[in-house]
Amino acid sequence: MKPSAVLLAGALAAILVPCCPGAPVHMQRSAHSPRSKLLLVSFDGFRWDYDQDVDTPNLDAMARDGVKARYMTPAFITLTSPCHFTLVTGKYVENHGVVHNMFYNTSSRLKLPYYTTLGIQSWWDNGSVPIWVTAQRQGLRTGSFFYPGGNVTYQGVAVTLSRKEGALHNYGNESEWRANVDTVMTWFTQHDLHLVTLYFGEPDTTGHRYGPESPQRQAMVEQVDRTVGYLRDSIAHHNLSDSLDLIVTSDHGMSSVQKTAPDLVELHKLPNFTFQDVDFELLDYGPNGMLLPKEGRLEQVYAALRGAHPRLHVYRKEEFPSSFHYAGHPRITPLLMYSDPGYVIHGRYSVQFNNGEHGFDNGDMDMKTIFRAVGPSFKEGLEVEPFESVHVYELMCQLLGIEPEANDGDPAVLRPLLRSGATLSRWPPSVMGLLGIMLLAKVA
Repeated sequence: MKPSAVLLAGALAAILVPCCPGAPVHMQRSAHSPRSKLLLVSFDGFRWDYDQDVDTPNLDAMARDGVKARYMTPAFITLTSPCHFTLVTGKYVENHGVVHNMFYNTSSRLKLPYYTTLGIQSWWDNGSVPIWVTAQRQGLRTGSFFYPGGNVTYQGVAVTLSRKEGALHNYGNESEWRANVDTVMTWFTQHDLHLVTLYFGEPDTTGHRYGPESPQRQAMVEQVDRTVGYLRDSIAHHNLSDSLDLIVTSDHGMSSVQKTAPDLVELHKLPNFTFQDVDFELLDYGPNGMLLPKEGRLEQVYAALRGAHPRLHVYRKEEFPSSFHYAGHPRITPLLMYSDPGYVIHGRYSVQFNNGEHGFDNGDMDMKTIFRAVGPSFKEGLEVEPFESVHVYELMCQLLGIEPEANDGDPAVLRPLLRSGATLSRWPPSVMGLLGIMLLAKVA
């Protein structure tokens, strides 16, 4: 290398020193360098194949203009809060600790419903730092609109702007959806937010009520597609097309429920099992269950349930399949179980109102979900093979140019979705200029 190139290399190395792991990324940038913006949109319960029996021109256009995954595999347990928190932490459920939609305490036996749990800080802030806080610590401004986990503080830090739905919120109001999109556009343009997570509670609610194969679900998917079109039109209208990357995805899929089958999973009908041996139970919430047996009765309860029903899978905590990345958290009870696809677990009574359900094995195709991405950082017309949702966090950190927290994702998995140099362009202009000069010096 020529002497001039050596000097330039030294200067470049000095500028790049803050890029060592753990250094705050906002120190790496010029104060005047442009930042890319990112909008993560989740349509709850959007199964991977919902666009195959409905006309979805706007989702199809996203695929043509950007990137589409054949499907995405969510985390287990395939429930709303755990899967959404995996997206914003890059961690499997046993590592981020949001193990259920419901807050529960095995000592007090307190159990709180989904909406109430959204506001319980200790349920969410238990060691993992989501991307909102990480981005803010590195100089960015973030927002959460109805996104699970976005309305509590983490290590004392709140999301810059956030909205939380009401207790009896109507998740299917299309006019409100458009108003919410308008608000998010205002956040980006008037409040200079860099990252926003936007949540819609459909088609999950409709899939639960009418079933995933119903005409009502098909109509709701058409509404989702219209909203995607409105969203992309709004991005263009606000002159954000060249600076904002859009990801549309979901938390899990949906499966039809067996409600009249002769082999329902009913714990209260199993001959050798009694609830008198149990101190705490979390049952009747789809296909999953947790039990805390009374002291000294764990093996007795386990023996009564293990193999008691061909569609019920019961494990001691330490023997739960490690591939689920679920049972290793202290919040998990000594005994846990799940049922076969289509079958829910009935506890003390047999009551099932839903025609559709999730929470099943994340390897089952009905639990797979969608992934679309479009924007200045993404390639065009690319369809990729399936991947796990745990990798989306690393992708988002690359798009925002921030240093990620420790996580279970691999940044290399989704890097092929990006245009050549998409992450390199996040460097300050001074660094980019030096890189160019070094290349010229090397050629000379």
